[in-house]
Amino acid sequence: MSSTKLASRIFNKSLDYIEIIGNKLPHPATLFGILALLVVFISWLGDLLVWQAIHPADGSTISVKSLVNGDGIRWIYTNITYNFVNFPPLGYVLAVMIGIGVAEGSGLFTSMIRSLVLNAPKKLITGTIVFAGIISHLASEAGYVILIPLGAIIFHALGRHPMAGLAAAFCGVSGGFGANFLIGSVDPILAGLSQSAAQIIDPNITINAAVNFYFMFASAFLIVVAGTWVTEKIVEPRLKNYDGSAEKIPVEEITFIEKKGLKWAGISLIIIIALLALTVIPENGLFRNPKTGEILHSPFFDGIITGILIFFLVPGLVYGIVVKSIKNDKDMMKHIIKSMGTMATYIVLVFFAAQFVYFFRYSNLGLIFAIQGAEFLKNIGLTGVPLIVMFVLLAAFINMFMGSASAKWAIMAPVFIPMFMLLGYHPALTQAAFRIGDSVTNLITPMMSYFALIVAFAQKYNEKYGIGTIISTMIPYSIIFTILWTLLLVLWMWLGLPTGPDGPLFLN
Repeated sequence: MSSTKLASRIFNKSLDYIEIIGNKLPHPATLFGILALLVVFISWLGDLLVWQAIHPADGSTISVKSLVNGDGIRWIYTNITYNFVNFPPLGYVLAVMIGIGVAEGSGLFTSMIRSLVLNAPKKLITGTIVFAGIISHLASEAGYVILIPLGAIIFHALGRHPMAGLAAAFCGVSGGFGANFLIGSVDPILAGLSQSAAQIIDPNITINAAVNFYFMFASAFLIVVAGTWVTEKIVEPRLKNYDGSAEKIPVEEITFIEKKGLKWAGISLIIIIALLALTVIPENGLFRNPKTGEILHSPFFDGIITGILIFFLVPGLVYGIVVKSIKNDKDMMKHIIKSMGTMATYIVLVFFAAQFVYFFRYSNLGLIFAIQGAEFLKNIGLTGVPLIVMFVLLAAFINMFMGSASAKWAIMAPVFIPMFMLLGYHPALTQAAFRIGDSVTNLITPMMSYFALIVAFAQKYNEKYGIGTIISTMIPYSIIFTILWTLLLVLWMWLGLPTGPDGPLFLN
């Protein structure tokens, strides 16, 4: 057997094991319930064995607080509801989904993506599809359900291999998931989880939804360029010419009324941006800090979720009124309710995740593990760039087994954010590193929730296409994205740039 065939066989076997292990994992909500119970048990054990740590800031002794004794049981009973209702990601994401629900339900996102792709020059079509994939992160499902099959259709219509178009869209939508040109629905979720974790060390710290915006904005350009290059220089030449029998499907042009809706939605967006700018640009701006005049630590960023809600709601509403997909208040509420309906699974997940996070915090296990872990990393000399690179790779590996970004971060944040804070790193940097790892292996793991849908799209062009076809096609993207995106983060650290507003690399 040749070395190439042996390597291919080993790789395929590894993927089989990943799929088996991933399928055996319980539902994420169940997993958090189990983890919460595990924290209860470990807190009892830690209290019994007198686990302690010395706080590096004030020299005080931190001991484990048992959740099994009288005080612990009373705390659990009286705080179950409090934990759920006050868990930051819950309110953040539900508020944002009101605006996104209107923008998505009115058809604004769909028309915007179609217009973007259809109006692009043929030479720029690959880059435009990758770009549209990144823009699609603003919506919950538009990229996967609309853009990925659209990419294949457009490439096929242009006489190019449809799988290359599918791959270009897939790399933008999923491989570049952590990058964006605007604040998306995932940003407040991750920021809320980071804030809860960071408050284990600093109860007064706040993490806003835009804390990674500068880095994610730069990353979006990187993904567009890298995704275009991989598609045209590696993936498409490997696929060669398409000789299948799939019929070329005409792409629906943007209608006059849709163009009019997009025009007025754009105008309304400019007005919203101008009005928000007027609240912070003048020295006496309404949303500046009334005491210090600051912008970063101000009502503007404290209430950024409200700004994001308006950012989506108003253009979505204007578009819907123009194209008549929103004729009255009942239509608008219907879109919001439909959007909220998709959040049912998330709400259940948050209930159990909140218990795990707050149990972890109450017991002092998070603080003790963070102190001991930070000491261990210091002793072995794993800090700085090597530490962050290893964390990116760890997040990428875990992503192979658990697809949900919020579920992974809810588990990882309470451990790694406090640990890295004690090493001097701001939660913004830790979250940015996680987002790279969480994105780059989406393309090659069957555990990604839409992976089966991608296979179904591919099989329209060749019924023999399967999981192996998708993975082998997407591996070049995953490798290139991992290398270049990690190098961008290293460069960012070397230059000492903040990852976003109020998102420094290091703690004071």
